[in-house]
Amino acid sequence: MNKRRTSLVIFIITILFFYIPLLCLIVYSFNDGRAMTWKGFSLKWYKELFVYSDKIWVSLRYSMIIAVVSGILSTTIGTLGAIALKWHEFKWKKALNVISYIPLIIPEIILGVSLLTMFATINFKLGLVSIFIAHTTFNIPYVLFLIISRLDEFDYSIVEAAYDLGASEMQTLFKIIIPAILPGIISGFLIAVTLSFDDFVTTFFVSGPGSSTLPLRIFSMVRLGINPAINSLSVLLIGISIILTLSTKKLQKHFIS
Repeated sequence: MNKRRTSLVIFIITILFFYIPLLCLIVYSFNDGRAMTWKGFSLKWYKELFVYSDKIWVSLRYSMIIAVVSGILSTTIGTLGAIALKWHEFKWKKALNVISYIPLIIPEIILGVSLLTMFATINFKLGLVSIFIAHTTFNIPYVLFLIISRLDEFDYSIVEAAYDLGASEMQTLFKIIIPAILPGIISGFLIAVTLSFDDFVTTFFVSGPGSSTLPLRIFSMVRLGINPAINSLSVLLIGISIILTLSTKKLQKHFIS
């Protein structure tokens, strides 16, 4: 009984430690004052966010476009790569499997420097395209191993039965394999979008003039002092994240059922 109480207390403390900063962020987004002292309820920072913060919205649009497009590409490559590594035999399969882990274990700053070095070597202009390439690069391994873990639970005899009934590889892929692992594909896509949207370190190295994503924009604003409009923006992003999470759970339940 004491162990249960101890576990419950630790769990509650952990949850409070995680959510209290978010609660403070939400409260101070409605603060009339600029400093972290309550001056009264006000919506002026939301007004400033929507009316005067054009650069923030441009950066948000860049982040969303890059996150979605790189998420789609990395999910496609990661899914096909996972199927190949799981069920097909080819030369250098073991080496490729090991190499795929490298982006997951090396520090992100090293990945950013290496990508910057590569772009500089081939004289590739830094901008939105270089950010897109970088985000797709570090997203693929996350999707890859998530799909592989999903394929571990997949009954391959269903695929063999499809081949015996005359289905081609493409028909088997699109009508049997993908529908069966679709919840994992959706999860991989959402992880890729989240990692891309949230990334700062790698983006910092491979971004060029006029291609600041939202994390870079917020960082440049914070260096000059905390702007309460950032709190308002954060509250809106939290709300969007909650809506997307709930929608994704409903979609996954629908496909599983």
